[in-house]
Amino acid sequence: MMSPAGSRHGAVAARIAKVIADAVEPAKLGVVFAAETGFVLERNPDSVRAPDVAFVRAERLTGGIPAGFFPGPPDLAVEVLSPNDQQRDVAVKVAQWLAAGAALVWVVDPAGHTLTAHRVDGETMAYRNDESVPGAPVLPGFTLPTRPCFRLNHDSAARASPRQVERGRGAALSKPSPSPRASQGA
Repeated sequence: MMSPAGSRHGAVAARIAKVIADAVEPAKLGVVFAAETGFVLERNPDSVRAPDVAFVRAERLTGGIPAGFFPGPPDLAVEVLSPNDQQRDVAVKVAQWLAAGAALVWVVDPAGHTLTAHRVDGETMAYRNDESVPGAPVLPGFTLPTRPCFRLNHDSAARASPRQVERGRGAALSKPSPSPRASQGA
């Protein structure tokens, strides 16, 4: 049994899932799946993998979302690296996703602030923290900005002084100031 992922891993995966979901759900382009959703890549013997984030196009969901494992690969599989992941193991995962029919696999390195896109046509591109990653061929016109995926709210709060937090400059949320009405006894 695999041990659970770390906090940073989970936060990065959640951010990526949110950005994709915010783009695809209003247009009903498909469904975004969270970590631990199983996808059947082979039968007899069964091979099931679970990416950290997955996207399946709407046209593949005509029968609805199955209760069990999804039959086949996602169109987009996202693997977020953990500190102890070995490069060869990640390469095997990417090859399995692509061989099973995934059109695009993103490998996200939270420590290195990079995302590597592997396409089914064999093209591989690496993107840094300040670049946007195209979703084509799975999501034409969609781009994932990498910077917000790696900049976690509490990273800046941990570095902020208490005075900055009070002023609301160092954290996403800070203690609200009393309203003028409340201080006037209204």
